[in-house]
Amino acid sequence: MSSRHLLALTIVAALPGSTLIMPSPIDAAVPAAFKPLTWDDLIKRPRPKPDATISYGSDTMQKVDVWLPRGKGPFPTVLMVHGGCWTTGIADRTLMNWVADDLRRSGVAVWNIDYRGVDRAGGGYPGTFSDAAKAADQLLVSAAKFNLDIKRIVAVGHSAGGHLALWLAARGKLPADSPLRMPHPLHIDHVTSLGGLPDLEATATSPDNGCGTAVVAKLVGQGRADPYADTSVTRLLPLGVAQELVNGREDRIIPYRMATDYVARATAAGDRVSLHTVPNTGHVELVMPDTAAWRETKRLLLGQLRVPDRQLDTAR
Repeated sequence: MSSRHLLALTIVAALPGSTLIMPSPIDAAVPAAFKPLTWDDLIKRPRPKPDATISYGSDTMQKVDVWLPRGKGPFPTVLMVHGGCWTTGIADRTLMNWVADDLRRSGVAVWNIDYRGVDRAGGGYPGTFSDAAKAADQLLVSAAKFNLDIKRIVAVGHSAGGHLALWLAARGKLPADSPLRMPHPLHIDHVTSLGGLPDLEATATSPDNGCGTAVVAKLVGQGRADPYADTSVTRLLPLGVAQELVNGREDRIIPYRMATDYVARATAAGDRVSLHTVPNTGHVELVMPDTAAWRETKRLLLGQLRVPDRQLDTAR
């Protein structure tokens, strides 16, 4: 086990969760037998491997793992963004290997990006954001090589990656004077945020979130007149992109109000946003195959990609 995973275990050792399948109601009482899942429940499983890894820069974190189904394609494609409090020492893209593999087995290609976190040279502002943007745009360059269908791209991100996935879809709304603005960014048709933190201003004033507040200052940069103007998703509303939020009702890492507050703001701004609440579920279950949370997410992603909801016999 790597040091970053040990740190992740330390931070979220008490995460609540359950594999109990209950579609509703969102305020259902937590059963007495409710038992939390931890990162160790995930990473102790045999780790599947991607089909290819490409570089979009010289740093060891400037990588993308490519997951390809069997067959010739073109393959429907999901852009995937890992979480970890925007901090490389907590998590990297390999934390998404299990759900990436599950999508691969269902006939979907996965473009699983990495980026420099705030604790790494070149990370923070603007590096973390520019890395995510370059990794996403590399999909346009490499699609033909891997026979990826980029006519319809959906993005999914977990935790801090939920923020970055939404931000990637919002790049066309960045202020004209932002150094993060790029011409012709990858067009994203649909975004699914799993226990995300889209409102950075709210995160910075919410000490009960599992990432803390100090990390936000590192992420958005200091000494700028308005550090949230080009970094917080709520400042870029309406995104003009359909959005789904999947949140665990018992997630104590990302307070549930962060989902409901964002949905209210995005809806008021005119966006199409849906919140899917999974009861008896915490933070880890959102990226663990065979949980109610991931089954709901997978159903959403296949629907967004217009792929039949089926489990293909593609064991590798």
